[in-house]
Amino acid sequence: MSQPSNTASEWPLWEVFVRSKAGLDHKHCGSLHAPDPKMAIQMARDVYTRRQEGSSVWVVRSDQIVASDPGDKDMYFDPAEDKVYRHPTFYQLPKAVDHM
Repeated sequence: MSQPSNTASEWPLWEVFVRSKAGLDHKHCGSLHAPDPKMAIQMARDVYTRRQEGSSVWVVRSDQIVASDPGDKDMYFDPAEDKVYRHPTFYQLPKAVDHM
């Protein structure tokens, strides 16, 4: 019985998200192969935050990401013309709120 080798091509693929500063969004910055979550975080830190530009790192196994199908675009992102209650014309803003 042969032992599996620990090559990067057999490790799961992880998607890496980095937040540059507190309060900002995490941005997808790339992918990497790693054997487990702890190693994925360490490798992501080493590869994607070399210049200390990050304040937070997320890693997500690629096979765990669920996405909408581009063919279903209309179902998810159709114009909201039939949802007039979402238009701001139905709301009166107080005079104190003049910056909107």
